[in-house]
Amino acid sequence: MKKFLCVIFMSFIFSFYYSQATKKAFPCYDLTEVLKVEPTPLYKPHLDASKSFGVKLLKDTKTVQKYINNGKFHKIKKTGKGYRIQKLDYSRAYMVSKAKITLEKMGARFSKETKGRTFTVSSMTRTLEDQCRLRRVNSNASLGISSHNYGNSFDISYVRFNNVLKYNPKMEAALEKVLRYYANAGRIYYIKEKQQSCYHITVRNY
Repeated sequence: MKKFLCVIFMSFIFSFYYSQATKKAFPCYDLTEVLKVEPTPLYKPHLDASKSFGVKLLKDTKTVQKYINNGKFHKIKKTGKGYRIQKLDYSRAYMVSKAKITLEKMGARFSKETKGRTFTVSSMTRTLEDQCRLRRVNSNASLGISSHNYGNSFDISYVRFNNVLKYNPKMEAALEKVLRYYANAGRIYYIKEKQQSCYHITVRNY
């Protein structure tokens, strides 16, 4: 009987470690299926802009680290003039140089327009693995390639200003005024995402 229980226990241990090893060996996404998803006409310019920075599709932490090590990705401070970054569970506070500079300039312009107020960045650079984890908790997350996967996109909440979660039409209008300015200047593309209560911003390679 003891021998039988021992065999059962060892089988359980083997199965557990095998399943864990399998999870580590294989990504949680199917790249073939991800690449099949066609972007909408509205979103395609975002992807085209993202691919112009010479960053390959970010699959995992290792690929992000490579771009950090070679100086392509730059750390974004948690707070700056006119902006703050919320706790990021499914993205990383690193972006290409032009995206970093554009965010900082947008923050400074928003601060000037609103006499020192701040907007909140809710998402930044994501790997395909980050995106896969996000879809487990948010079914609205992209099934295909996202411009977040190239290190030049970020989201700004339009319901959180001065770190207060509250609908504020005056602040939202001020934020959109800043976005229009940079879009008209050929620096960014942006989309208002109603389900996520944010503006999705992609910095162009100007």
